[in-house]
Amino acid sequence: MKNRQNFEFTPKMLLIVLTGICILLLAVSTVFKNSMKPFSAIAGTFVVPMQDGINSFGIWVDDHMGSVKSRKELQKENKELAKKVEQLTRENEELSSDKKELDSLREMLKLDQQYAGYKKVGAKIISKGSGNWYHTFVLNKGTADGIKVNMNVLAGNGLVGIVTETGRNYAKVRAIIDDNSSVSAKSTRTGDTCVAKGNSESVEKDGTIDVTYISKDADIKAGDELVTSHISSKYLEGIRIGTIEEISVDSSNLTKSARVTPAVDFEHLEDVLVITDLKQVPKDAESAD
Repeated sequence: MKNRQNFEFTPKMLLIVLTGICILLLAVSTVFKNSMKPFSAIAGTFVVPMQDGINSFGIWVDDHMGSVKSRKELQKENKELAKKVEQLTRENEELSSDKKELDSLREMLKLDQQYAGYKKVGAKIISKGSGNWYHTFVLNKGTADGIKVNMNVLAGNGLVGIVTETGRNYAKVRAIIDDNSSVSAKSTRTGDTCVAKGNSESVEKDGTIDVTYISKDADIKAGDELVTSHISSKYLEGIRIGTIEEISVDSSNLTKSARVTPAVDFEHLEDVLVITDLKQVPKDAESAD
């Protein structure tokens, strides 16, 4: 046996039936004009209002169907737009990441050229100590890449710190802002020597580190640039440390102290250069690095 198909009486079919009835009544009234006069009043009372109702209903059905269609089209368009927005957002993030990486490579290239006399290995920071500042951190390169203890580390515009521990695939670095750091330095303008010491308190407060052991007769001034000195025991000579911010005479009246703003942004470190040359100094060199 054939399956019976379910019959559904739709609003559109109702409209067609009622319209057909109206047309039939109009045709009958035209053919039987004289005979239908008694029914004219009835037609005026019932048929005409019914016809108006049918017209109104037809308009409502048409508007409703159009509205449903519009909603579906809008939903489809919204989904397509959402997909395009998601794709554009993803592409924008990729472009931003590529730009950031490109800027970092350009910075490393510029730094490499600035210290062209030294051999270097590029490395990425993979972990660091607690807090926002990079006092100590770990690199993704180690002895397998030629990195050794006491090798100098660069980033930004100058000195980051020194390698303190190595493994085959990693190296630990102590930054010059760390409390345990002490670097023999000198003014590029006058040649006067001093010591740049890490100070966590100063770094957290205003991003500076301490400068000590400045001779009271030294002509070091605010704005002078400090670099690693020729008498440093571990740091290679001439690497930029930072800029003197303020200087004052110590209470002993024999020396001066100052603050220096590092040449490196120690809040936002990612890539570094490790100088693979080691400083060669006599065993009796001064205690400061």
